[in-house]
Amino acid sequence: DVRVMESGGGLVQTGGSLRLSCVASGVTFSEYGITWFRQVLGKEREFVGTIHANSTTYYSDSVRGRFTISRDNAKNTSYLQMNSLKPEDTNVYDCNLRSSSDQYWGQGTQVTVSI
Repeated sequence: DVRVMESGGGLVQTGGSLRLSCVASGVTFSEYGITWFRQVLGKEREFVGTIHANSTTYYSDSVRGRFTISRDNAKNTSYLQMNSLKPEDTNVYDCNLRSSSDQYWGQGTQVTVSI
């Protein structure tokens, strides 16, 4: 079975940092691009950034320069390092694994940034 699980969310003050993890099992992790999304209940899912299988990255304008996505294929893990957090970054963050043939989602992790 394929499993994808995010962790690392929590409550942080404005200006603080968090690092989220996305761990997968049951897949050849190195073959997948990893995309991070975020979503507030009742709103559309928002693209945060992606790291391709070759480790090139791309970010949304709202997080570029503050967030960094990385991957460790030996640990089947992608990381989302979030710095200089703002209240508007408060969301459920989840990761998506996508290859040429399939994709998988995690369950999400809540990030709350207090004023």
